[in-house]
Amino acid sequence: MTSLPPRNVAVSTQGRPPGMPPRAQRKSVAGAKAKTRKPVLWVLFKLIFFTGLLFCILFAGWFYLTPSGYQYRYMLADSIITTQHREWAKYIIGEKALRERVAQYANRFEQMGEERDQHTITGVPTDEGKTDEQPDAGKLTTVEEVDGEGFHGFLLTVKDPKKIRLVVTNRVGRGEKITSMVKRTGAIAGVNAGGFADPNWKGNGFKPIGLVISNGKIYYDGLGGKKSVQIVGIDKQGKMLAGKYSIKELMDLGISEAVSFSPRIIVNGKGLIKNRAEGWGVAPRTVMGQREDGSILFLLIDGRQPGYSIGATLYDAQQILLEHGAVIAANLDGGSSTVLVDEKGTIVNKPSSSAGERYLPTGFLVFENPDAVQVPNIWAGMKPAEIDGGKW
Repeated sequence: MTSLPPRNVAVSTQGRPPGMPPRAQRKSVAGAKAKTRKPVLWVLFKLIFFTGLLFCILFAGWFYLTPSGYQYRYMLADSIITTQHREWAKYIIGEKALRERVAQYANRFEQMGEERDQHTITGVPTDEGKTDEQPDAGKLTTVEEVDGEGFHGFLLTVKDPKKIRLVVTNRVGRGEKITSMVKRTGAIAGVNAGGFADPNWKGNGFKPIGLVISNGKIYYDGLGGKKSVQIVGIDKQGKMLAGKYSIKELMDLGISEAVSFSPRIIVNGKGLIKNRAEGWGVAPRTVMGQREDGSILFLLIDGRQPGYSIGATLYDAQQILLEHGAVIAANLDGGSSTVLVDEKGTIVNKPSSSAGERYLPTGFLVFENPDAVQVPNIWAGMKPAEIDGGKW
């Protein structure tokens, strides 16, 4: 005998729990929800896509068709030109424009070194003017931080220019880190100086560019057939020299320490760069200057580090040095070579090289007793043409 189900209890059909709608009805509900989600996601995707496309069109129009976009585009290209990936700038301004831009800067830098410098120095400050309100008045070196539009850096002031010596690497076939130079020689401060040949961008730092002069002697002459070259240095009286000179002129002027680099950006108290657009892009910088009282100024700007410091143009560096009383100033090797080291051998700034501090051929170092410093000529007996700057 078949028993009947209890009253008021629903009977399951085909294994379906009581109260659940049939399978066909469940599928239709799920399908409706999916169809509702798909149009929403598709509309959102199209909104994002077309908004991005519109932004790209507007940006391209501004970047390529407006005066402000043109200025930004060339500043970006100039910034790339100062790196080891110079050829990438062609994707922004074109290959022809890149070649023309590099040639324009080369010609402009030569012109900026032509005017003869007439500045004089009044002498090295003494301790006589020191007061309790000026605790640093008697110190040989001081370091202060500087800031500007998108950049951060440091200004090293050396009160006695005769305390500066150009130190060179101590190992054949390889440059030397400035931290090593400072520790090895007992210097109280050091910065990078001249540039070097780096054909494969491995940075062995052994083959300098142009001239290297230390303690009045020519350590390296890579001029070839050139009769003159742009130099940055100091004579035996402590006066800074910068600009275009022949070797004979330098010797007649009593040159003491010098490297080849350019451009000179301040001469006879006036800046040579008119605005930021002519400032050769944004990059890490090392610039040397001098005040009328003889103090040497080393300005080091960090760069290529978003969120900390992007870098500065040469115009920015020029203006900072003018504000600090510079009557002459010139560019030194910058980029990933830019480094400031204190007497403990500690790096003060933040070099931009991902590989760390670079190996360099030369550095301007500060000493309490520079006459006691021995700087052997590592290039003695070598012919520049036979030195491979790409090998360690």
